[in-house]
Amino acid sequence: MAFDLAIFSDAWLTILSNPILIVWVFVGVTSGIVMGCLPGLTATTGCALLIPFTFGRPPLEGLLMLMGVFVGGIYGGSISGILIRTPGTPSAAATLLDGYPLAQKGLGGKAIGMSTVASFVGGTVGALIMTFMSPTIAEVGLKFGPAEFFALALFGMSMIIAVSGVSLLKGVISALVGLLITTIGFDPLSGLPRFTFGQMYLLDGLSFIPVLIGLFGIAQVFRNIEKMGIGARIETDLTNILPKFKEIWAVKITMLKSAVMGTFIGSIPGTGCDIAAFASYAEAKRSSKHPEKFGTGVLEGVAAPEAGNNAAVGGAMIPMLTLGIPGDAFTAVMLGALTIHNFQPGPIFFRENLDVVYPMFAGMILAQAVLLLVGLMGARFFARLVSLDPRYFTAVIFLLCLIGSYAMQFSSTDVFVTLGVGLIAYFMEYFRFPVSPILLALILGPLAEQNLRRALQISHGDFLTFVNPMEHPIALGFILVAIAALASMYFRLRKSRLEELSREMEPAK
Repeated sequence: MAFDLAIFSDAWLTILSNPILIVWVFVGVTSGIVMGCLPGLTATTGCALLIPFTFGRPPLEGLLMLMGVFVGGIYGGSISGILIRTPGTPSAAATLLDGYPLAQKGLGGKAIGMSTVASFVGGTVGALIMTFMSPTIAEVGLKFGPAEFFALALFGMSMIIAVSGVSLLKGVISALVGLLITTIGFDPLSGLPRFTFGQMYLLDGLSFIPVLIGLFGIAQVFRNIEKMGIGARIETDLTNILPKFKEIWAVKITMLKSAVMGTFIGSIPGTGCDIAAFASYAEAKRSSKHPEKFGTGVLEGVAAPEAGNNAAVGGAMIPMLTLGIPGDAFTAVMLGALTIHNFQPGPIFFRENLDVVYPMFAGMILAQAVLLLVGLMGARFFARLVSLDPRYFTAVIFLLCLIGSYAMQFSSTDVFVTLGVGLIAYFMEYFRFPVSPILLALILGPLAEQNLRRALQISHGDFLTFVNPMEHPIALGFILVAIAALASMYFRLRKSRLEELSREMEPAK
């Protein structure tokens, strides 16, 4: 299943000859930037809120819009990070290290301009790698059987647990909560109802969209209400948004290197754009001729993380499209959106839906060009959004959450599910329980259960089939990597706790 240039060319013609598709890309990128630059919101939240608006439209329109939200949201977080030292998205936390000092020097506009250009370069490199590598990976995925898919699902959940928080136990508990939710409804093999408690609503399980909106939308509303009144309105003067050519040329190697690193890191399930951003920043500082200047306000310190985290967008799409394993929380939401539109991401998706796959590739590349255009032209406007009273956009988000959860099935029960899940998610994060494992478990739980039971039926109940190197070497490899990831997190956390205890005991000596 090699890359087909003819089909890819036809996909470009399909998009460019249809103004509606281009408009959806513009809407997605612009919405993503707005969501990203408002502190407390993320691209994931934006996607969760906008999925219901894709109902009733051709699938390609909705998918292109959601990819645009992802692209724009990751970039948008840098705007608030640079101007007010409050990253709009987790991945922008690396950008503010040099972006905010630049703003304090009166170069906030130039920092935003460099962020825009670096985002375009990194995103384009990531999209191109995604376009050319995904078909090859999908071809390998066609060789997967039930044992391999179960091990892959286990691997995906272990990776998101390993990078989701400060406690391995809390990450495992969150994942188990998500797995328990997936057991509600009809048994996938026997067809018998499970844990429905006589409620007709639960026969099909909890609807994905209301749960999704509750986890990321309603929970964010509660967090915004908690923080309301903190901080003052920001007035800023933005000039010279477009960086000079020599300034861009001076960081070309940094941007390209960060883009390649970001794509690779993003393609590892469970990592995401924030890890790609910090890794790119660290490498740029390590290889710089003046590492001591990083953190004081240098354009290189803005270009590296922005190229890295935007390249990770394309990287994160690779495992989601080819294997059905989300690379991060946003691609988990995208996987849910594909499922809602009756697509099943994975190797078969490439074989049976080329009319959707290749336009998605082309749309991702187009979204980068739209990002550059909208980012440079609208930087001043987006920066003004940072100074809005958070009470207004929090109320709008709450209203959109209620509408989105109701629009799925026109059910008031879905609204109560959204509110209940949101309240639970808020308290979970308050007590430092990560919610990302819940989302990934909701996606991977059915895949893991069905393939586990099928593999055991084939092996007549022999659990050793998953670790038999002669029968299933790929499954064994995924299981070993999953164990290594969890063990690595355990020992890393244990080491950090011991260091904290030693520091606390030092004054007493």
